[in-house]
Amino acid sequence: MTEWVVLDIEGTLSATDQVLVVLYDYARPRLGPWIDDHRDDPAVVEAVRQIRELSGVDEDTESLTRVLHGWMDDDEKVTPLKTLQGLVWQRGYAEGDLVAEFFPDVVPALREWHENGVKLAVFSSGSVAGQVAFFGHTTDGDLRGLFEHHFDTVNAGPKREAPSYRAIAAVLGSDDITFYSDVPAELHAAAEAGWRTVGVARPGEPHADADFSPHRTVSAL
Repeated sequence: MTEWVVLDIEGTLSATDQVLVVLYDYARPRLGPWIDDHRDDPAVVEAVRQIRELSGVDEDTESLTRVLHGWMDDDEKVTPLKTLQGLVWQRGYAEGDLVAEFFPDVVPALREWHENGVKLAVFSSGSVAGQVAFFGHTTDGDLRGLFEHHFDTVNAGPKREAPSYRAIAAVLGSDDITFYSDVPAELHAAAEAGWRTVGVARPGEPHADADFSPHRTVSAL
């Protein structure tokens, strides 16, 4: 038994297509209008500043949107993109346009861990706002109560760097942590930080045939 289980989302709990197709297609046409409609929102102001800093474009919506779409095309884990996507998705879930779906084994595993006293957290490149909305509106109902913490690249750091996992451990106040992910580079970073690791190699997912050694590997939770 482990004190904490920390989980990746894309490819681990939910199919990659749920993010790269369903969620990305939903966000793409709404990013520009969201910026225009929320110019005074501090989160949007900061995201626009970061986009300009990273890309050098002007502040007009067309230029900003073009950069965001390019990052989406390349599946870049860029903080301002994740922030704006998360805000759009949050609205989409709240209005019933979006519903999160999981692999069949996921929700039973989450509930069993929770019932057995294992504390659960999430570390995803998607924003915390997006994560909370995701777990709050699922085909299995509202699952937010199962999780005690959410981490993203803003409050923890890049997912492929060991200091991010050390920062999470400091927040959790524990060194008894097991991390589940479908990405070997993330598992390497977590292991470097002293975590136990489990590779999730789901058939049909992008990393299904990756080399997960030396990590223990499963095909379902």
